[in-house]
Amino acid sequence: MREVSAPLVIHGKRGNADVLTAVDETAERLGLHAGLALAQARAMHPAIDAIAEDAAADAALLDNIADWCLRYTPLTACDGANGLLLDIGGCAHLYGGEEKLVADLGRRIARAGFAYRVAIAGTIGAAHAAARFGEPAAYAAGNERDILYPLPLAALRLEPAIVASLARVGLKRVGDIADLPRSPLTARFGQSLLRQLDRALGQEHEPLNPRLPVAPYVAEQRFHEPIAREEDVLGTVEKLAARLGIALERRGDGARRIELTLFRTDGAVRRIAAGTSRPLRDARDIRALFTERLAALADAYDPGFGFDMARLSVVTAESCPSEQIGIGGEEDAGELVRLVDRLSARLGASRVGRPVALDSHIPERAAATVPAQTVKADQGWDAFRRHRAEADLAPRPLRLLTRPEPIEALAEVPDGPPLRFRWRRALHDVISAQGPERIESAWWSEPGAQSADNRARDYFRVEDKSGLRFWLYRSGLYRDLVRGDLANAAPPSWFLHGTFA
Repeated sequence: MREVSAPLVIHGKRGNADVLTAVDETAERLGLHAGLALAQARAMHPAIDAIAEDAAADAALLDNIADWCLRYTPLTACDGANGLLLDIGGCAHLYGGEEKLVADLGRRIARAGFAYRVAIAGTIGAAHAAARFGEPAAYAAGNERDILYPLPLAALRLEPAIVASLARVGLKRVGDIADLPRSPLTARFGQSLLRQLDRALGQEHEPLNPRLPVAPYVAEQRFHEPIAREEDVLGTVEKLAARLGIALERRGDGARRIELTLFRTDGAVRRIAAGTSRPLRDARDIRALFTERLAALADAYDPGFGFDMARLSVVTAESCPSEQIGIGGEEDAGELVRLVDRLSARLGASRVGRPVALDSHIPERAAATVPAQTVKADQGWDAFRRHRAEADLAPRPLRLLTRPEPIEALAEVPDGPPLRFRWRRALHDVISAQGPERIESAWWSEPGAQSADNRARDYFRVEDKSGLRFWLYRSGLYRDLVRGDLANAAPPSWFLHGTFA
């Protein structure tokens, strides 16, 4: 372990040089500063404790602190490698004003062991400049000139090369360029100089780009005493969901994706998201979703010493018009939707699928499995069933093999059904057969329709002596051999594609 009194510095590569990137108070009192070469620092004070920087770990730590700052405002962004921007407009009153918000923020950061500088101003540029180069305080909007004019030009977030060029002509502070003719400055130093000045002074709008999307509906609850029991968390979810339901109903929306954010007393943040199959507004249904999610998370939930704040956000909303309640005895379709949501919350949305019909006659291409929550109904199946009914076609097996498996079959040439076939070393004598149902690829729209694997197929429904029923097909036609079709010169072959219950 290093001695407490030893100066601590962090160093890293900048170009080809190894320079100091940060120093502690002890090192700063000895005249060391960021930007100084490590070799020079060691020559000045051989006893310094030098640690190599870890940019990835620093970025991860800053992200964690930014997540924690979401308790104050959802409009949170990173400001460089070691700063954060918080848009507290409309949020400060929740803490009793800006001063109390800053006091709460500072108390929590200091308790976590971090040094900090906080400034509040009417523009992003002025707040950045005051926190990093000026006197941290709360400045009223409109006082940007008083904040900026005495500060060095680096406070405008300019490139170091521009700052050095300005210094060579005697321009070192913001006030030195504020009243100069703009055209010569732009011609010599580029447009970024005056753009940054105008943004800091509030003469040009500078948007804050939050790290996370801002939810259209948010409800939150602070606790005088931290909560840790799962039942308390679920009760809070239901209470917040009821408040969100009022806002959703007022605008005719429903929630499709909901996120619960729990803020622990030690600064850790827990995010729990749940999706829905249909737009929801009912608080009990939303609580049921998070009951399953918390059960699935188990130890990852980890309340620690408890949560002192909870926020429920509707990340994705869709139109949800009011429904007329029927008086008939029809089955409630909502029960199936609730089941899908509960399974998706417990097992994961990607593990609960729903088949949808596709525009293809080839059986393995006629359907696909998609997450059940992404579709509102069995899309395409009504048209599929109607087409087969109109064409008087026999039903297909509910389950197909992953890939058609080759079989050895004895059949009448050219188009007769199989009389006997061998599959997986077992011989089956056919006593009944229905078919054929001829299927060919759509050569004008399906890729690879003319390949050997996509030849015309004759499907048969067959039953063997033991009562087992199979769905198999002959790939290729004997007529192609007679015609000398070189693309389909291989003789027909037989495959088993599925079985019936």
